Amino acid sequence: MSIQWFPGHMTSARKKAAESMERIDVVIEVLDARLPEASCNPMIRELRVHRQRPCLKILNKADLADPAVTAQWLAHFNAQKGVHAVALSCKKPGDVAKVVGLCRPLAPHRNDRLKPLRMMIMGIPNVGKSTLMNALLKKRVAKVGDEPAVTKTQQVLDLSPTATLIDTPGMMWPKIAYDSDGYMLAASHAIGRNAVIDEAVANFLGDVLLARYPALVAARYKLSVDGLDGPALVEAIARRRGCLLKGGGLDIEKASLILLQEYRDGAIGRVSLESPDSRAAMLLAHAEAEAARLAAKEAAFEADRESDAEREE
Repeated sequence: MSIQWFPGHMTSARKKAAESMERIDVVIEVLDARLPEASCNPMIRELRVHRQRPCLKILNKADLADPAVTAQWLAHFNAQKGVHAVALSCKKPGDVAKVVGLCRPLAPHRNDRLKPLRMMIMGIPNVGKSTLMNALLKKRVAKVGDEPAVTKTQQVLDLSPTATLIDTPGMMWPKIAYDSDGYMLAASHAIGRNAVIDEAVANFLGDVLLARYPALVAARYKLSVDGLDGPALVEAIARRRGCLLKGGGLDIEKASLILLQEYRDGAIGRVSLESPDSRAAMLLAHAEAEAARLAAKEAAFEADRESDAEREE
């Protein structure tokens, strides 16, 4: 199943962001530290590279992610031109207080009242942009919600006499190229529930957690994970938590939502759904599968052509 989600208001949000990009100095891109590359919108990179704007990548929710994997991602992003990456939690005032200071070296020519530093917060839905905005301003100016796409319009606000901030709506991109990215985004609640099947997402999440963090899963749900795959884990959770339908059958939907919510809340432990190495392996496998598909298509075409030629003879 391919997951796609691109609500109508995001088209206008992209257009507005492109217009604003011309008037800002630094892009603050907020990512989910548990899936940094999957939560990186390629349209944002396209816009900022076109305008040659430096980027502070914030790996938010770092307190929920595997710290060893996060360190790998920081090294990966900090090797990129025009990028400085940090890991923090937008819910921690001490972390947020560092953000403006981290942006200033990226645009050293904008540092006084005549030339205030102009920053724009960008990212996909539900990664913590509004939480960051409110924390920076020390007051509630942006809506914060548990559902993706709460913010739908831009806001321009003064942080200080020498710094201004634009908050933008969460933006997805029209086509998610890799199925695993769609599932990771759905598991992390960056995609609206109307676009996904919770059971399928929970099965995918279960497979990832069992492969990467079997001990955490076993400890959280007090069960043996030997031989389990994602669907079997969801069934085991249903039994363990008493998720039953009338008649005694397992309520798989309820158990799926338990697994998804406990991952989102960090109740299972500090986990990361992808690493730079796993990302590279996924891209390689995808490229090989695509090459095999094209080769099979070409072989089928050649076989049809030979068959046609034989019939003509």
